[in-house]
Amino acid sequence: MPSLNLIKTRDAIQAFDFKSLFINELGWNNPHQIQSRSVSINETDYIFPTAQIRADIRHKITALHHENLLIFVDKRPTPTKSIWYWLKPEPSKTPLPREHYYFQGQPGDLFISKLSALFVDMTELEDSGGDLSVVQVSQKLKDALDVETVTKKFYRDFQAQHLVFLELITGIDDERDRRWYASVLLNRLMFSWFLQKKGFLDQGNMNYLADKLAQSQQRGADRFYRHFLAKLFFDGFAKPKAQRSAKTNALLGNIRYLNGGLFLLHPLESRFSIQIPDQAFGNLFELFARYSWSLNDTPGGADNEINPDVLGYIFEKYINQKQFGAYYTRTEITEYLCEQTLHQLILQKINHPEIPGSLPARHFDTVPELLMSLDANLCHELLHKVLPKLSLLDPACGSGAFLIAMMKTLINIYWAIIGRIPFLPDRALKKWLTEQQREHANLSYFIKKQIIT
Repeated sequence: MPSLNLIKTRDAIQAFDFKSLFINELGWNNPHQIQSRSVSINETDYIFPTAQIRADIRHKITALHHENLLIFVDKRPTPTKSIWYWLKPEPSKTPLPREHYYFQGQPGDLFISKLSALFVDMTELEDSGGDLSVVQVSQKLKDALDVETVTKKFYRDFQAQHLVFLELITGIDDERDRRWYASVLLNRLMFSWFLQKKGFLDQGNMNYLADKLAQSQQRGADRFYRHFLAKLFFDGFAKPKAQRSAKTNALLGNIRYLNGGLFLLHPLESRFSIQIPDQAFGNLFELFARYSWSLNDTPGGADNEINPDVLGYIFEKYINQKQFGAYYTRTEITEYLCEQTLHQLILQKINHPEIPGSLPARHFDTVPELLMSLDANLCHELLHKVLPKLSLLDPACGSGAFLIAMMKTLINIYWAIIGRIPFLPDRALKKWLTEQQREHANLSYFIKKQIIT
């Protein structure tokens, strides 16, 4: 099946070549009857349309074409910035605008992850008689610009396996407690599987859990849960190596101490004598083995790739909400809340009133407006005074959904600034950028390191 050409798509995004992007790479066609229409607004003296102008234009376009995607670029011979503007339909509510901005110099990967859902392959056209319906195109826009980052296929498979696993647990009579414990144990196993696939268990053994299950079965039937997993969770991950017995270290191999609450003894494990047959774990490991487990957050991974966003979704989807007071928050909501919070913090530090005779007033209504107006002074201030001094705390982080969303928000801001530097006549900024490129494997690594540390 044809797939998106990442290199050519990235090149088209970075060149602001929207015709090549949509026609050549995303597989869209020109309409059979092309009709150019003009839309006039009162304000015309601007390099880039303000939020109000964008809303006014959207209102007039929507009167002509109810479903639409608007791309605004700056009024220069060669564009350097763009905002992709789409209105999300909300039943019985005021439609919500979704704005995604891209600046010259940013890596195209940040945008490809959104636009990949707009790709149309030949099989779709064949199945629909050569043209996609408005409903189909509208759904593609929703998938691309209002996406909840979850591998739904994995969730469906996991949900089915959860029910099978639940029935194989013995020793807990109450169904609610059994469901609770199944969720706890499956969360531990998913996290452990992720660690093994990253090479963090026993000298990089990426088949660690399945190997240990096979070894356990050689010693006897249905011993894996009590004689191995309990040791791995409560003596391996939950204790420093020096505090484990020699027998435990020999059984587990080289396992790192994690110092996390996920692997502490659960109240249900203290109350009940629980037993789970090897069959339950064999089924689960077969499911996990069908997927690729990755830390990568850029496009181009396998169709069966499981990343931290998916783990967060599963962790919080199955947690007992009444017991823990924890609820899954969709990615679109976490990202929106983080943007609103972080953007306001940045604007508070950047905006200032006029100081007569000394400093002119500076005011930006939004961070996209700020990033659209980046000059050398703003880049210096953001890179060296504002962003490094931001401290973010989520006291009840759960699986870290809000922290991940906040990091993504900061990554976008850092890339907008760094992408602007080569086009500014400032030697100090260019020297700083060259130093970061020389001292780090790549700029993506530098940005994440800068945010986390």
